[in-house]
Amino acid sequence: MQFTYIQDQQSLQDYCSAVKDADLLAVDTEFVRTRTLYPNLGLIQVYDGNELALIDPVAIDDLEPFWQLLKNESLLKIIHSCSEDLEVFLHAGNCKPANMIDSQVIMSFLGHGLSMGYAAMIKHYLDIDVDKSESRTDWMKRPLSDKQLDYAAADVLHLHEISSKLFSDIEASGFLNAAKQESQQQIDKKFTAIDVDKLYLDNKQAWKLAPQQLLFLQHLLAWRYDQAVKRNLPLSFVAKDHTLMILAQRNPQSVGAMASYDGIEILDVRHKGKAMLNVLRVANKEPEEVYPKIITRLDAYPGYKQVFKAVKNKIAQLAEAEGLDAQVVAGKKQINQFLSWYWQLNEQQLDKVELLKGWRGELFTQPLTDFADSGF
Repeated sequence: MQFTYIQDQQSLQDYCSAVKDADLLAVDTEFVRTRTLYPNLGLIQVYDGNELALIDPVAIDDLEPFWQLLKNESLLKIIHSCSEDLEVFLHAGNCKPANMIDSQVIMSFLGHGLSMGYAAMIKHYLDIDVDKSESRTDWMKRPLSDKQLDYAAADVLHLHEISSKLFSDIEASGFLNAAKQESQQQIDKKFTAIDVDKLYLDNKQAWKLAPQQLLFLQHLLAWRYDQAVKRNLPLSFVAKDHTLMILAQRNPQSVGAMASYDGIEILDVRHKGKAMLNVLRVANKEPEEVYPKIITRLDAYPGYKQVFKAVKNKIAQLAEAEGLDAQVVAGKKQINQFLSWYWQLNEQQLDKVELLKGWRGELFTQPLTDFADSGF
């Protein structure tokens, strides 16, 4: 396979200058993420349809020319299943891509489900079987073999090859703008700063806790996230979810008391017991007026199951009328956001209700709110 392997600053600058005015740039990354919070960038693949380049971030200290390509609003980029790549861009370069579309999102609007893999997409368009034998490569190890480099290069080669057909199909479907919006929403979400004081709201067991216990969980989750960021460790490596839940429920006064609780992760207590105890001591000093409100368990709300089913069926009808798969419009999370907002539960904000935003909002806000107002 023909490609340029870029390992020095000048070659990177020259390549990026040459492709900045391209019609379309196919982009991919290879990374390693085994015992870290953030992915470690091992390789960058770029193809403009003329010259395919593999950029070595291990050899090059300053990737700014590449980051400038990603931020170039006049240059259209295409990538497949971008979620973890976006984390790479964020943490390796603090670089928020502009004018980037996700081919997996395009395929979802074309009726191929929410998570069609790259190999399946290439098989669909080119009827070739992509070699995935190097998918478990340690991309931080050098030197990379010819087979590993060919494997990496193929990802952007084939993606660019099918791009004209992808855009033709999505334009014909009438959902190109929606696919662009959906891709941008993924980017915006990934680059929105995490509110550590709201992490407890995403805990599936938090509804079991009283206000002061919620405060303890709030403090413990914020502490764990801070530790994970500082040490670049997975959250579970700092402390397990069930450990923090037990501590929030029991509010121990000593490390010895922690260790006696059934179900607690003893290694968490051994390694972080004193630190977690200090977190709880600080939280215990908080005045009652700052305690979080009790979380209403949505599936315990009167009539929830019947209403959820009715809304799901209504969305299926509306989606079919628009030529969309219902799962592209909304899953359980989006329906629950809508119901929490409509029933005014758990401080659900309108701007966080995905069903009523962007292309979904344009298509479905009026019929869904009318349906809700009619009593579901």
